[in-house]
Amino acid sequence: MKEQNYRLRNWIEQKNVSIPELFFRYYKRLGISDDEALLLLQLIAFHSDNIDFPPPSALADRMHFTENEITAKLQRLLQKGFIEITQGIDSSGKIYEKYSMFPLWDRILDLMEAQSMKQEEFQKKNEEGELFSLFEQEFGRLLSPIEIETISLWLDQDHHPPKIIREALKEAVLAGKLSFRYIDRILFEWKKKNIRTIQQIEKQREQFAKHNSPSAPPNQSATENRKKVPFYNWLDERE
Repeated sequence: MKEQNYRLRNWIEQKNVSIPELFFRYYKRLGISDDEALLLLQLIAFHSDNIDFPPPSALADRMHFTENEITAKLQRLLQKGFIEITQGIDSSGKIYEKYSMFPLWDRILDLMEAQSMKQEEFQKKNEEGELFSLFEQEFGRLLSPIEIETISLWLDQDHHPPKIIREALKEAVLAGKLSFRYIDRILFEWKKKNIRTIQQIEKQREQFAKHNSPSAPPNQSATENRKKVPFYNWLDERE
């Protein structure tokens, strides 16, 4: 029993090798084979032991490949740009070579950024599609070609985010002035005033309500008074 506990303790006290989880998630998408991935893991393990340039013989001792096969795989990893050989200077001033894994981490980060941009583009297209459906729902009919082109111009030429156009539509609905001319004026005024977020729109509404809310008579409740607050008529704006 004591011998078994000693073996378990000896196992637990061994140094661990830290492997980024992103490596396991993305190496297949980078076109790295399983054999090449295992070789990269061995390089990381050697690095953790401060052996930055292990010879093929040392790698072959840990893997089911010959030295020639290891050399060929290392050359492929170098050609694919997943690793590179760099130089360093030790404490005695001697120049030495080492395998650098930074190209691999850069490729993984590039893949993550591309995936994120693709997701954002997909989300943008989805929001734009929902925007056209929302306009048809509020107007109670199919949009005309000119109206579809107007929304497209708001998105592509004026660069209004879909969420801002939705808020302008909401503003027109609440004001009882459902027309493209009125919505276009709202968007024009918001852009002129540099209003670009939902928070800024809500702040604008609060300021307008505050400045245009009539004082309630002594015998009138605040709730009844708030019901009489007028909506802002954006068509009355002057440039």
